[in-house]
Amino acid sequence: MENILLEMKGITKYIFDAYGNALRHATVRILDRVNFDLRAGEVHILVGENGAGKSTLMKVLGGIIPADEGEILLDGKPVRPRGARAAQELGIGFIHQELNLCNNLSVADNIFMGRELRRGRFRDVKRMRLEAKRMLDELGVEIDPATLVRNLSTAQQQIVEIVKVLSCACRIIIMDEPTSSLTKKEIDILFKLIHRLRSQGVAIIYISHRIEEFSEVGDRLSVLRDGQYIGTLEREQFDIDRIVGMMVGRTLGGMYRNRHAPGTDVALEVKNLRLEPGTAPISMHVRAGEIVGMGGLVGAGRTELAKSIFGYRKSFGGEVFYLGKRVRRRDPAAFVRKGLIYLTEDRKDEGLILDMGVAENITLSSLFKLFRRLFLIRKRERAVATDMARKLNVVCKSVEQLTRTLSGGNQQKVVLGKCLATEPKVLILDEPTRGIDVGAKAEIYRMIDEIALGGVAVMMISSDMPELIGMSDRIYVMKDGAIAAEITEKAEMQQERILEYTIGRQETYA
Repeated sequence: MENILLEMKGITKYIFDAYGNALRHATVRILDRVNFDLRAGEVHILVGENGAGKSTLMKVLGGIIPADEGEILLDGKPVRPRGARAAQELGIGFIHQELNLCNNLSVADNIFMGRELRRGRFRDVKRMRLEAKRMLDELGVEIDPATLVRNLSTAQQQIVEIVKVLSCACRIIIMDEPTSSLTKKEIDILFKLIHRLRSQGVAIIYISHRIEEFSEVGDRLSVLRDGQYIGTLEREQFDIDRIVGMMVGRTLGGMYRNRHAPGTDVALEVKNLRLEPGTAPISMHVRAGEIVGMGGLVGAGRTELAKSIFGYRKSFGGEVFYLGKRVRRRDPAAFVRKGLIYLTEDRKDEGLILDMGVAENITLSSLFKLFRRLFLIRKRERAVATDMARKLNVVCKSVEQLTRTLSGGNQQKVVLGKCLATEPKVLILDEPTRGIDVGAKAEIYRMIDEIALGGVAVMMISSDMPELIGMSDRIYVMKDGAIAAEITEKAEMQQERILEYTIGRQETYA
């Protein structure tokens, strides 16, 4: 464990101006003389708030972007990976937070992309599928290697991404938020795999916002803040308050605020809606000023229900009532104009246009409010976006900055800002804090509480159990495309009880 496999010394990344010139004298740098080391056979956790520089530091190591200053030593020898392929040849694999898969190709094709097995001049599809099946079986995952990636769930796609990197037999594996969309069972499988890799001498850099995971997998933990190295803790020094204090430079106080109080008027109601022809009918409601949590495992039907309500997905029978009136035709564009909006769990493909600016993304769903006759009022658009970015504490140089260049957590804030800019009456949130650090989570929880305090009805899908319990006034638990339980009392909102409903060990609520 004392053998240093990797050292990163004085890694600096400058901010560039519009002409591509490095602002070397600027007081703010993306990375400011960051030091980091990694021992063979350890799991080194890397934490920090969104925008702290974690992913940027790892992109330097992974050969995706160059450092402006500093050096990287591998086995004591200087290296400078120029591109992801060069880093992979050095034994460095990168599992990105955002999935890097080709949806129109099979699982096997994605796993062996760029390293296809061949028989003579032709791709050996049969052998690639057999090898992919063997690796998936080792993880205890039942995925057909011939399946197109677009037909997999988000969690299954994450597993394919992990297998793709593991297939390269890397000595160093960077895992950026690998559990953000996995179920508890899949997380357990991943952790067993991490322990096995560690015992084989593989070193893992593990980026995560889930504090409960640190002690389970980590040997050491390093903290970045505002692009600077803050410190490193050994396993026996792991303490939540200490880690959070190092990350945010301040105390957070209570994570969950519940100043809002549910009203009596039902803002959104669903009656006897079926997600599939064979599933049980779903009936549920959300009152004005109420936060209703939707619990359940990945694949239980929570996202499908949200999309069916919003008109983004076909449903079978049933009725939806909005503000007391039956909705005869569910149309997303019409809902947005009327004040019902859905925040997707997939910010990359469904929530944002990454090559547009922050301002353009924030106002994307509320453009109808910003036109005067046929002309968009740019000054008003910028004002709305700037105000929303300030409220959500989006870390960006300006609202003109390309959304692609933001950290994952700040991109998530932009998606939320896009929803709030419409001034909704009903807000459906699908995993609103996915990929968000602990400080930003507290900010978003306060924002959700504030909008509920203002009378907005909130339906919140979450796989984060403390979040689900801490934020919800009521909880519906889903299983197999139907409501398995409704929990109305805070005292009954316990992790064990909710899990029992998700796996069917309790009787369904009447």
